[in-house]
Amino acid sequence: MPTILVTNPKGGSGKTTISTNLAGYFASRGHHVVLSDMDRQRSALNWLARRPTDLPLIHELDGRGKHADSLSADWTIIDSPAGLHGDKLSDAVKRADWVVVPMQSSAFDMGATQDFLDVLREEKAVRKERTFVVMVGMRVDPRTKSAQKLQEFLAQAGFPVLTNLRDAQIYLQAAEQGLSLFDMRPSLVNRDLQQWAPLLHWLVNAS
Repeated sequence: MPTILVTNPKGGSGKTTISTNLAGYFASRGHHVVLSDMDRQRSALNWLARRPTDLPLIHELDGRGKHADSLSADWTIIDSPAGLHGDKLSDAVKRADWVVVPMQSSAFDMGATQDFLDVLREEKAVRKERTFVVMVGMRVDPRTKSAQKLQEFLAQAGFPVLTNLRDAQIYLQAAEQGLSLFDMRPSLVNRDLQQWAPLLHWLVNAS
């Protein structure tokens, strides 16, 4: 049962955007998907509550407790809270096959994420290569200096950088309707789907 943990200690880094769109992608491919929400704010589960019933089913899980419900899933996506650390972080990393770390280009995000990446490198599951970590740039406008600084930071992060996702209103529109990009008309999201392709290709071929 492949498990993907989406995590970053900084609030607003894009964790729920990554989590819900990954869940939507795998559900659209006919997989049994469980979306687990560890956050007290329940952003991912609230997104599921808005999801139209005629779309591919995504099963929900309150990830704040320990559950065995997801054992039958083809894919489990875990949306983690900001500030995940210590034993809770270690346990979540140990249970995951892959850790996806989204981050934005602000100095605050880079500062918070640098320390977090240092912690991830020391996690036993990562050191033993039982869990693999990848990075995703979020809300990236390649025309800005902040985007250039983000790319420089990511290049030195020590983990693969699989893609950069642009800052687009389509993500907000999708979230408000309980949709993922993969539930929308391709002509509306073609550019964004191209940006998602490297991450999805890597996950599918590594599973």
